[in-house]
Amino acid sequence: MCSQYQQSSAGPYTLYTNGWGWSYGTGSQCSQIDTYTSSSNTLGWSTTWQWANVSSGYGQYNVKSFTNVQSNQFQSKPLSQYKSIPTAWNWYYTGNDYIANVAYDTFLGTGPNTAQQFEVMVWIGYFGSDYPLSDSGYPPTPVAQPTIDGTPWNLIVGTNGNMKVYSFTAQNYLTTDYKGDLNSFFKYLQANQGLASSLYLQSVQAGTEVFHGTNMKLTTNSYSISFS
Repeated sequence: MCSQYQQSSAGPYTLYTNGWGWSYGTGSQCSQIDTYTSSSNTLGWSTTWQWANVSSGYGQYNVKSFTNVQSNQFQSKPLSQYKSIPTAWNWYYTGNDYIANVAYDTFLGTGPNTAQQFEVMVWIGYFGSDYPLSDSGYPPTPVAQPTIDGTPWNLIVGTNGNMKVYSFTAQNYLTTDYKGDLNSFFKYLQANQGLASSLYLQSVQAGTEVFHGTNMKLTTNSYSISFS
């Protein structure tokens, strides 16, 4: 898939190219599903890309795409009704002179289809001068440094319009064989940041935000997620 907005499915997973920022750069990107193993409910997928920033303006700092995977097993419901959201992601990046991240991206609101009020991101890999949205300036100052599911994180809080953004970034920058429970992050925010358990989890995506780079490839050997 080499177009700006395409999708491909295997098992319960759908891969979206989601090239929402292509107009801010020059380059190309292609993505594909490589494997699906039903016995372990794991997906292998990859995306290859090369992007250069436009010479001036906001495009220098804009995401070019967020190629991501979503599961059709997801059903929107209040945070209080989730027991666990176990996930595992084994991946690696190759290329040159790049700014990008590898992250889970989730949105919450007062109902399944209401306006998004909160964004919660979990960055398991980031490269170059790539920072989450921050109300404390850049480089951002963490508001907390919790250990969740055995991994140390920095918690960055930012604002995107009317939406508050919580970003957990791995303190070691790279967690290329990640295993955890996304619900642990929501529970942490409920206990420590006042996030309401009545909020609906509206979507869960796992992908890569890309800014610029040369001869880039993200390879996901295996990815899985489930909801209970």
